[in-house]
Amino acid sequence: MLDPKSITALEDIGGIEGLTKGLGTSEARGLSDTSGGHKPPPGSNPPTPGGAPPSGATDPFNATIEDRQRVYGPNTIPARASKTLLQLMWIALKDKVLVLLSIAAVISLALGLFQDFGPSHDPDDPQVDWVEGVAIVVAIIIVVMVGSLNDWQKERQFKTLNEKKEERGVKVIRDGVEKVIDIKQVVVGDIALLEPGEVVPCDGIFLSGHNVKCDESGATGESDAIRKLPYADCIALRDKDEIPGHTDCFVVSGSKVLEGVGKYVVVAVGQKSFNGRIMMALRSDGENTPLQLKLNNLAELIAYIGGGAGLLLFVALLIRFFVQLGTGEPVRSASEKGIAFVNILVISVTLVVVAVPEGLPLAVTLALAFATKRMTYENLLVRVLGSCETMANASAVCTDKTGTLTQNEMTIVAGSLGVKAKFVRSLEENKARTNAADSEAAPEDKLSKQSGDFSLDLSELNNILPESLKTRLNEAVAINSTAFEDTDAETGITSFVGSKTETALLKWAKELGWGDFRAVRDGADVVQMIPFSSERKAMGVVVRSKEGKYRVYMKGASEILSKRCSSHVVVSKDGASSSSGDVETQPIDQAAADNISRTIIFYANQTLRTIALCYRDFEQWPPAGAEVDEEGEVAYDVLAKDMVLLGVVGIEDPLRDGVRDAVAKCQRAGVAVKMCTGDNVLTARSIALQCGIFTPGGIIMEGPTFRELSKEDMLEIVPRLQVLARSSPEDKKILVNSLKSLGEIVGVTGDGTNDGPALKTANVGFSMGIAGTEVAKEASDIILMDDNFASIVKAIMWGRCVNDAVRKFLQFQISTNVTAVIITFVSAVASDEEESVLSAVQLLWINIIMDTFAALALATDPASESLLDRKPEKKSAPLFSVHMYKQILFQSIYQVTVILIFHFIGLRILGFEKSENNDLKVQTLVFNAFVFAQIFNSVNCRRLDDKLNIFEGVLRNWYFICITLLEICIQIVIVFVGGAAFQVTRISGREWGISLALGVVSIPLGALIRLMPTPPFQWLFQKVGLFGKREVLPTTSPEAEEDKWAGAVSLVHDNLGAFANIRGGRVRSSSFVIKSRSAKLNKDKHGDAAVPPVTWSSMLTMAPTLMAGAVVAGQGWKQRGSLSDPASTDPSRSSAALWEGKIQLHPDTDPEDPVYKRFGSGGRNTV
Repeated sequence: MLDPKSITALEDIGGIEGLTKGLGTSEARGLSDTSGGHKPPPGSNPPTPGGAPPSGATDPFNATIEDRQRVYGPNTIPARASKTLLQLMWIALKDKVLVLLSIAAVISLALGLFQDFGPSHDPDDPQVDWVEGVAIVVAIIIVVMVGSLNDWQKERQFKTLNEKKEERGVKVIRDGVEKVIDIKQVVVGDIALLEPGEVVPCDGIFLSGHNVKCDESGATGESDAIRKLPYADCIALRDKDEIPGHTDCFVVSGSKVLEGVGKYVVVAVGQKSFNGRIMMALRSDGENTPLQLKLNNLAELIAYIGGGAGLLLFVALLIRFFVQLGTGEPVRSASEKGIAFVNILVISVTLVVVAVPEGLPLAVTLALAFATKRMTYENLLVRVLGSCETMANASAVCTDKTGTLTQNEMTIVAGSLGVKAKFVRSLEENKARTNAADSEAAPEDKLSKQSGDFSLDLSELNNILPESLKTRLNEAVAINSTAFEDTDAETGITSFVGSKTETALLKWAKELGWGDFRAVRDGADVVQMIPFSSERKAMGVVVRSKEGKYRVYMKGASEILSKRCSSHVVVSKDGASSSSGDVETQPIDQAAADNISRTIIFYANQTLRTIALCYRDFEQWPPAGAEVDEEGEVAYDVLAKDMVLLGVVGIEDPLRDGVRDAVAKCQRAGVAVKMCTGDNVLTARSIALQCGIFTPGGIIMEGPTFRELSKEDMLEIVPRLQVLARSSPEDKKILVNSLKSLGEIVGVTGDGTNDGPALKTANVGFSMGIAGTEVAKEASDIILMDDNFASIVKAIMWGRCVNDAVRKFLQFQISTNVTAVIITFVSAVASDEEESVLSAVQLLWINIIMDTFAALALATDPASESLLDRKPEKKSAPLFSVHMYKQILFQSIYQVTVILIFHFIGLRILGFEKSENNDLKVQTLVFNAFVFAQIFNSVNCRRLDDKLNIFEGVLRNWYFICITLLEICIQIVIVFVGGAAFQVTRISGREWGISLALGVVSIPLGALIRLMPTPPFQWLFQKVGLFGKREVLPTTSPEAEEDKWAGAVSLVHDNLGAFANIRGGRVRSSSFVIKSRSAKLNKDKHGDAAVPPVTWSSMLTMAPTLMAGAVVAGQGWKQRGSLSDPASTDPSRSSAALWEGKIQLHPDTDPEDPVYKRFGSGGRNTV
């Protein structure tokens, strides 16, 4: 029926009636959770959707949910078969270099066996020549197995992550009750609900609804929105040859609901659905992240260099070998010549194995696997792996307010019914929440206190409201809503589910005992629905009354809807009602309009969301003279005018715990926080002040004003813009694009369907796991499972942690690589017997240490808040910093020098006589020293900057501790029992002490390198072309002079600098105020402000991060009074300026600021 869509096929099985009977379901009641179906009508013989029943089918009316899953399949797509451990080992073994080494090892083993057991073997000699061949083979197997185990574990972690990404709830009707079930529990026959933002989970046939339009471009390729009509309407239009294009009754899985609400019957789920078949066909391996691609390129480059070194070593040793053959010195038998050649091949190939950094891609994969798993525990579900890396460089975050900065636990705490009645929850405790004067207002209070108004407690509302007005209010709340009650299966607690604004209104009505919302909603004859739109900031519903008249109920942004009202209801203090018993109304004159406006401002300055409830009556439908569209619906602008204002309610949504600290941490990390909200500008400003987002130098404005700015003004304002109120998703997208054009890396939060473009446009999109629509989640890179802004800070920390983990590993591996290649090459070329200082088996053990073990140890450091003590780096920043180059250079020089000295003159240093046993002791000491140098250098590599504490956070990384201990234990075992396999012998305590000491020196040497001044090395590395731009790990502390002071010296410098930063501050009208240093302009020698020697574009690019760092460096929170206590004079001058749509700068902004000079503190209208 759906592939292709065929209304004829549906008609052949009896249409909707035949389909629902065949599936044993009810359009009104849905399935039953107990039996799975409903009793069939007497004497009916229901058909099945495809004609004959599926194999194994039972009577549909007695089928349980499990029966339906067995017959029609579960609503899941089978997990992609992950590779087994053996498959991963086989893939690793197919590596060309390992294949070559394996062949060489087998040849070496064969020649060794021939020498030990062949006819020319001296019976008195020990039979140990075969041991090295076996050891190499065993070492290869271990290398392959350890690497494969890591890959296997990584695949398991990503599989768990993918399963987590698929989890979501779906609204269905079962037993006649709306409820939310897991998407995996949806079965054929379920009656599922559609609402804006939903990604359709399965195929179905549309049953009923209002103005439902779906975007099926992702499923069918159809670019136009598809309007959904019930089957009967489609048949009627078809029979009249009037069915319009882009209209049908088929609901396709994978499509997105753009607008409207409705319900449909499920006919196909899982891999049998339209989207399921597409997903099964399009399965492919995941793409590499940007960091993985960068590391793969680096690994390829190093592999070429290593391969070149191996080839050069092979050629050099081969030339010497042929020269020795020509001279006859030393004298060798045929088998010895063969073994010598194979040894040359083995050591050359082993050098390539060591030089090729297989661990580089492994390191980033392990770091991502570890980070994403831990992020899931911290309520961050990573959908796109690359976003984790990108957040490391984020320089701006555009965040929503509701549910992200606030708790999204909304409660009506105050309101104004009509114009005069001001109610407050717990009035005695919150008298400051009402702006009604008990008597004639005093002159100083005339701006805020409304003469003639009266206050009452919320619980007293029923005493003064006429029954007719209660009914009108209850209908406005219950019918014009999509929220419903649901009972948690585990806890048994019943709560409202849906939009938090709507649930707050329903809870208010329930608290006042205004009648069951279900009965009111079910009894309403809905004619038209006006879905919520972020552009109009309102939603509505048209109902037909029993008298045959029509009424539209509207709710939405109070400052918008109140201006569309021409009258208001009358509420008397004594509870008197009109003689007719109907709701009494009065026209809105100028005094009433001012009263309404002041009330909205008063509530907004208390951080309350204000929602207006309105209605309008019509004698007929469509209204006389009103035009209808092709869907038979009347335009919103026709309905939403000349309405009657029922009242304005103030909804409290408290700040989340810790949001102030989270914002401060972002600013400390050099990440500018910008709030984009649909709330009015005064509520937004009040919240921004409390959160610490609105700071000196910052700008606040409304979306309509913002979108009308010229491009030049926009680029000037955007870096300083901190609050964008009354903004639409399109405004958010414009803001993101403007920031990106200035070179910023932008993170954006979104929860609505219309937020999709902004989420896609941003470098990293964050969707809300609780309040977010499925469309928003599909468009995002990371899902905030707790909808909490503090989780974004954790994402920044983990992003930087991943990047740092890779750099730590890179610093360690390059040091080991360089050292191993140089000492192997030099010692082999210098040896008369073409033997390296390190044997092939020893090099393979070192390869395990520097690849697999190091990747596990260094890539698993957990994120810490110290990562926030630096500014974000540019996306194009090189992998290596100056500090890393310093460590690599000097650690490599030290290790090469020490190893080669002991290799060549170790006998003399240790006072040994020349003998084969003493040579083996020196070789063992050198091998031991080299391994311990790598182990202790891995500790040194835990820090990438110039600070001395390399053990910071080490106790939180048990991987590192255990792997380090394991490496030490294995090395001890190798020296004691490795014998011929590793070409080592037992050494005395003195040699152990020397080798340990040589290894431990890596740690104090690392400290010494950190104390060296950075600028000379910066200049040197730039001269030799290691990188072109100055890219180091900076600090956001404004008084720090980057890279001028070494880490230890800067500690003293920072403490001395603190005395220069003491500054007073002014306490503003908000409850929480930030004290911060004001921006200081550059001064010339005469003390006047000097013109900065940079362009405007470069200044603007740097402004967000520089401002955030400067503002937060000296911040401190001070509480001033209760949150319930707004400004004593309301509206203030600045509030009035904002209310008029003007741009406003923070009052603590430096008057010499160029933007301040242009727009001023009170704002200047730019349009």
